[in-house]
Amino acid sequence: MKIARRTLLKATAATATLLFAPSIVRAQSQSVIKFIPQADLSGIDPVQTNSLVSRHHGMMVFDTLYGLDANFNLRPQMAAGHTSSDDGLTWTITLRDGLRFHDNEPVLARDIIASMRRWGSKDPLGKNLLANTDELSAKSDKVIEFRLKTPFPQLPFVFGKGSSVCFMMPERLAKTDVSTPMSEIIGSGPFRFLASERMAGQLNAYEKFKEYVPRDEPPSFMCGGKVVKVGRVEWHTIPDASTAAASLQSGEMDWWEQPTPDLLPLLQQIPDITVEVKDKSGLMGHIRLNHLQPPFNNPAIRRALLAGINQADYMTAVMGNDRSLWQDNVGFFTPGSPFMNDAGMQALTAPRDLEKVKGDLKAAGYNGEKVVLLVPTDLPALNAMSEVAADVFRRVGINLDYQAQDWGTVYPRLNSMEPVEKGGWSAWCNYLAGVVCINPVGNSYLRGIGKEGAVGWPASERIETLRKEFMATDDAAEQMRVAKDLQTQYFEDLPYIPTGFYKQPTAYLKTLSNIVEGFPLFYGVEKSA
Repeated sequence: MKIARRTLLKATAATATLLFAPSIVRAQSQSVIKFIPQADLSGIDPVQTNSLVSRHHGMMVFDTLYGLDANFNLRPQMAAGHTSSDDGLTWTITLRDGLRFHDNEPVLARDIIASMRRWGSKDPLGKNLLANTDELSAKSDKVIEFRLKTPFPQLPFVFGKGSSVCFMMPERLAKTDVSTPMSEIIGSGPFRFLASERMAGQLNAYEKFKEYVPRDEPPSFMCGGKVVKVGRVEWHTIPDASTAAASLQSGEMDWWEQPTPDLLPLLQQIPDITVEVKDKSGLMGHIRLNHLQPPFNNPAIRRALLAGINQADYMTAVMGNDRSLWQDNVGFFTPGSPFMNDAGMQALTAPRDLEKVKGDLKAAGYNGEKVVLLVPTDLPALNAMSEVAADVFRRVGINLDYQAQDWGTVYPRLNSMEPVEKGGWSAWCNYLAGVVCINPVGNSYLRGIGKEGAVGWPASERIETLRKEFMATDDAAEQMRVAKDLQTQYFEDLPYIPTGFYKQPTAYLKTLSNIVEGFPLFYGVEKSA
């Protein structure tokens, strides 16, 4: 099954625009990078709004205690290092020298603690750590101490994971209730956010923080020496793909985060543009189901629907026919990561039979309940997956209400726990960054904590028991055993339905160089004339 991404007429027009539009003289300053993000930055408080775009914004403005390098190894970032007691109950983290906030105040241990508490009031993993903490204190201006109830070997990873990131901010701002947006966006990262220039839906701007003291080592993904080599970065929201591509070719823009697959061959023909995959950890597609509302509160119905999912259909819709950019038959862990395994994979690899699925849904108790599928039309990958999902839902007899809206409308609706008749939802297609899915610790979408967890709210005591087993050991063989048991349980409970793995190419002018591997990061990047 193939779902058309655009009409032939529109594709032909895009071709003409790209191949025959005249290039202009690039008169932009070498100190300014103009960037087209994957979507509008709808939330500038990266704790309150933890979308991928807000994470990328947060990585510019704020800094973290630890970070993952390009090989997914955890390394200190704001931390100079840490020690732990023999019994694993006391952890001491020391801050490195030279840390300052954008208001020129020094970063102190009390700022770190307040930031941890604000972030930990929302993040499920942060909640686990804080609940397991007897005392969290500042032993000095540079030393933070955790006194734990039970050992927590994954403690440094909590503060360096790749999603729902614990960004550090001044204490006075970190005391803002997590349900309230911060009054200012002030971090200690390599860029300052220029709030006065923000134009919602159009522009966000950042300038180099001249007082930032980078680590004395090369940058590597989320950590290392974050040396800024330009004076300013501008994010320009351009929802229309053809317009974005034309602005890149003309030199009006420097970098397009997520060019659509149908335009990749055209961009690759332009000598001044580089098209490549920078984020090798890729993206993990999935269908998130609402476990609180009928029909998907019934696990038998979720499992029956899984049997109709052909991942190749979803990945072809998202990335086209270039198999080098996607994989099917992918479970819950990122391909190539240490804990990827084949446990339970027959649920995805067995022959697909939609007529059988239709009968199995009825046998499982599906009785024609309306299913609201939320579709963010301005995010091409999610829109493409939604078209495939909608076709399958209809063919297996699901009473589908296909609600196509922009991302700014969809995102707040996802927090609703109400029935569909009162504005709630049943399903939506999404992707998780591959760096989030390298282990079961940092992926909040695989939690089984019900209403305390991420949207969709799956509840599973067995998942949580296994997860605790994983976190209680640092033995690689034992972790792998638990990871296999977890994946088997994921296929039983289905926190979400995996739809495959893909690598999203990015496109940028050849005047840019030294772009760091991973999602869009602007330290280290140089721009020539």
